[in-house]
Amino acid sequence: MDEVLTYRGKTVTRQDVAFIRALIEDNRLDSRRALSRKLCLQWGWRQTNGALRDMVCRGLMLELHRAGQIRLPEKKHNPPNPLAQRKKPPKATIDQAPLEGPLSRIRPLRIRQVRRTASEKLFNSLIEQYHYLGYCQPVGAHLKYLIFALGTVVACVALSSAPRHIGCRDRFIGWSAKERRENLHLMAYNSRFLILPWVRVPHLASHILGQIAKQAPEDWKRIYNHPIHFLETFVDTERFRGTCYKAANWIYLGKTTGRGKDDQTHKPNRSIKAVWGYPLSKNFRSLMSARQ
Repeated sequence: MDEVLTYRGKTVTRQDVAFIRALIEDNRLDSRRALSRKLCLQWGWRQTNGALRDMVCRGLMLELHRAGQIRLPEKKHNPPNPLAQRKKPPKATIDQAPLEGPLSRIRPLRIRQVRRTASEKLFNSLIEQYHYLGYCQPVGAHLKYLIFALGTVVACVALSSAPRHIGCRDRFIGWSAKERRENLHLMAYNSRFLILPWVRVPHLASHILGQIAKQAPEDWKRIYNHPIHFLETFVDTERFRGTCYKAANWIYLGKTTGRGKDDQTHKPNRSIKAVWGYPLSKNFRSLMSARQ
């Protein structure tokens, strides 16, 4: 097969390189972006929601260009990086009156998915102001939830695409490296969970986790056109014990290595976190190991 390289799960052969060279030659006036989109169409390279994998394809072509395998046209311009220049969300002004008492007093909760709605700015601001990690724009598929009780916001929850490789999680699911690459999109990562500091209601956090586990699969399927069968999260054990996840019947899976996805030293370079998971389907293992 004469493999040249593998990029983001895509194996590129010498035949593929010859095809890309011919594509560039036949479209000499095209920009790098236009060439990338044409290659996606030729390869049928799409995301699970049907959108072209344009950014991944551009990265692949750039890797081949740097390796001397192809010659891309000169850049026509250098667009600004919106993530690098993104301003922090402005402070939000909301009712901060203390909310205390039993959970029964504030139920039922109202859970709203607010990504790409007018309320998304409020979500971003609350996370920036009150979550210890602050706000960071998610990359890839993600959902943002505001949770309301008695007409006011009490909590925020964010779900996003799952990290590529977490050893204890992958062992728990039991999938191979190939199955993980093909099915990673079938799980979501609880990247932020915030109970606003003036809200003190026992069992509220675990109750919210239970409600999110019911609603998120429907929202994910509606927005991204594919299901999710598993949730995961990381808990910084220097700050938290993960009590609410345990109370919501999440499963402790183990710990991260603290090395990050691009580690080359095999030594911890960040805090080690507890990994918790929550199956959304009884047969999640078979569903997440099936060939797509």
